[in-house]
Amino acid sequence: MQDGNQIHAGFSDPVFQSQGAFRALLAALSEPGLARDLGDAIEAPTGLEPATAVALLTLADYETPIWLPVALRDGPAGAWLRFHCGAALVEEPSRAAFAVIDGAASEPKLASFNAGDDQFPDRSTTVLVQCGGLEGGEAVTLEGPGIAGHRTIAPAGLRPGFWAEVEGNATLYPLGIDLLLVHGTQALGLPRSTQIVGAR
Repeated sequence: MQDGNQIHAGFSDPVFQSQGAFRALLAALSEPGLARDLGDAIEAPTGLEPATAVALLTLADYETPIWLPVALRDGPAGAWLRFHCGAALVEEPSRAAFAVIDGAASEPKLASFNAGDDQFPDRSTTVLVQCGGLEGGEAVTLEGPGIAGHRTIAPAGLRPGFWAEVEGNATLYPLGIDLLLVHGTQALGLPRSTQIVGAR
């Protein structure tokens, strides 16, 4: 755990570990619904799942503003990200390149984040959704690029109406945000191209 003003270390071998994590993140987004292990290469600060911390350490830098809930932004997680990534922590969700949300919290809604625009659809926000688990929850069926036929997932600890928000995001394609559902050391990708075709 992180105590007081102590900031825990990042990667011990930044090139090797970040390359491995980057490959795992790309795989998660290219094969939606299949969880990928990002490893436990670092000790995550309080409030961040290990996969969240590894993903941000891999993807974020001083040019990528990050949105965090206030409790995380003003605590050890915010200090850790400022130190290791040099990232600006923004107060407005729409300004973020990356964001971290609690999947069970009612706010912010997914529509609060930047969906990109016609000229720069790639400048949308990537949202890391910290879940209660990547199985054991409401089952939903996915289809779209990277999925042969259909794929069913059942992440736990998500707010009521979350999947309706994901459906709404998919209607914006090629605009829209990309999602990574994270728990422990694992991440499950839901890019904007993924369609929700069934829930029970």
